[in-house]
Amino acid sequence: MEPISASPEDLRLLAQDIKQQGRALGFSQIGITGVDLREAEAPLLDWLAAGHHGGMDYMQRHGLKRARPAELVPGTLRVITARMDYLPRNAPGNWRGVEWQRLEQPEAATVSLYARGRDYHKVLRRKLKQLADHIAARVDPGVVRVFTDSAPVLEVELAARAGLGWRGKHTLLLQRDGGSMFFLGEIFVGLPLPVDAPTSAHCGSCRKCIDICPTRAIIGPQQLDARRCISYLTIEHEGAIPVELRPLIGNRIYGCDDCQLICPWNRHAQRSPLPDFEVRNDLDRVMLLDLWAWTEAEFSQRTEGSAIHRIGYIRWRRNLAVAIGNGLREHPDAAWREAAIKALREARAMEPPLVQDHLDWALAQAHTRRLGTAR
Repeated sequence: MEPISASPEDLRLLAQDIKQQGRALGFSQIGITGVDLREAEAPLLDWLAAGHHGGMDYMQRHGLKRARPAELVPGTLRVITARMDYLPRNAPGNWRGVEWQRLEQPEAATVSLYARGRDYHKVLRRKLKQLADHIAARVDPGVVRVFTDSAPVLEVELAARAGLGWRGKHTLLLQRDGGSMFFLGEIFVGLPLPVDAPTSAHCGSCRKCIDICPTRAIIGPQQLDARRCISYLTIEHEGAIPVELRPLIGNRIYGCDDCQLICPWNRHAQRSPLPDFEVRNDLDRVMLLDLWAWTEAEFSQRTEGSAIHRIGYIRWRRNLAVAIGNGLREHPDAAWREAAIKALREARAMEPPLVQDHLDWALAQAHTRRLGTAR
């Protein structure tokens, strides 16, 4: 295709073309916004000063560059934000009910919905790169850079300003026709494309996401203390999980979806048109003791190409030990508890200190149950 000039009309047509091409690539929504995020700077600094980012030092390391796209990538004039739905194509109509039921099964392993298929970083980056290449083939963008949760970008803020939705009280982006079960990715460009208008918020007085959080990590509307968040604890956190939070994790071994499951807007969550997010390794139905039996080689092989692979085998075992411990405290079946105790004891001598700590805690939960002090 011949390059086009960058007149206002051509830029308007290019923006339309970008959105059409985005839909063809599997994106559900494309929005465009400017780079002035000054209003977001004070809340960001307050959040960091309170230590609510936990051990995610990279959040603080980049400082206000997170809120200044043109400093992060000099020459940036606009940010294109893309939404990609990840609810599997074959998810049942009552998928939220199915997930709630699973959380009530002490022997089951619960993995966050977004992580059951292919690593979204890979899928999203490939599609964004294709969209960026499409733009570059039409007109010289000056600057073009793709981001997929891989750099200090305030993606929810940018998406909200680009009209893709509003920030819910759980801090995630919400969309009236799509809920929150989607990923966001960005393309920074040096083109003065026409921007989209933001949308209004529609949470009203609802606080279901705040009230449902097992660890009370949502400390107020749009305020998250990551140090208490199960997603942070099971994915980002590298050390020991605080003892007082372990019983609240239940059978969640990678992430937590509770604030999204309870959200009324996720009645409208859209299925992904892409096969990449279909469930692998039966992660929508697998049991804790089956996963505990995986060797490190099996973990590497089975999670290859998955977001789960990023946490490594040690954190994986740590998370499983906590979930099995909660099962030992809660499970009514003596045979299951006996099998779980045997599996933990047989593995203990070979585990690193971090896993041993959580394994010992797990075994103590069986004793707690026998004393009748579980609740």
